[in-house]
Amino acid sequence: MKRNYIVPLILCIFTIILALGYCRQQTEVRRVLTENQRLWNENRDLRKSLEQSNNVSRQIDDHQDVQQRVAGQFVERRAYYRRNWQQFITVTNSDYRTGFLGGIKNLSITVRNQTEYPIDNAVVTVQYMRSNGEVFKTEQYTINNIPEKGERSVAASNSRKGSKVSVKLVSVTSQAMNFCWAAGKPAPAGNPDPFECVPSPPKNP
Repeated sequence: MKRNYIVPLILCIFTIILALGYCRQQTEVRRVLTENQRLWNENRDLRKSLEQSNNVSRQIDDHQDVQQRVAGQFVERRAYYRRNWQQFITVTNSDYRTGFLGGIKNLSITVRNQTEYPIDNAVVTVQYMRSNGEVFKTEQYTINNIPEKGERSVAASNSRKGSKVSVKLVSVTSQAMNFCWAAGKPAPAGNPDPFECVPSPPKNP
């Protein structure tokens, strides 16, 4: 009778050993995947820091250029900002958490206004994308009352899928700057100042 228990006992021990080995293997796989995600996030943050440093340097140069142009009365201050608005009005996304199997949490969107005029509202689209670059969903947010030389942020919704996001400006309006821009509205050809909300009267010859 004792022999009848030996084989099941050996099979049971062997099964336990296999199960423990599988658990250790899965733990190691999760550890490696977590470490890879951490390294990817660090590389992303480093690239973003470098881009922001470059943007700050360009903005400093651009601001000095604005001061020189305004001081020399080569162009009216608001017109210069309108014509070169992409150098002074930008949108960025915050760092965010990604799930083990995808999904995005703790995302916020920030619009920075480096002009000398407040922005009434800026409309932004957020695309949630899978790892292969396919867009999972797109959402739109409006950010109001962005002060001059300042910024304002809004929280974006979480996503159950996706591994990265892409943010873009859709429209910007500033009555103080007489600036109305929209991505879907092409600039008229030959107009040096096409984004005026109210066109300036023609100058007398």
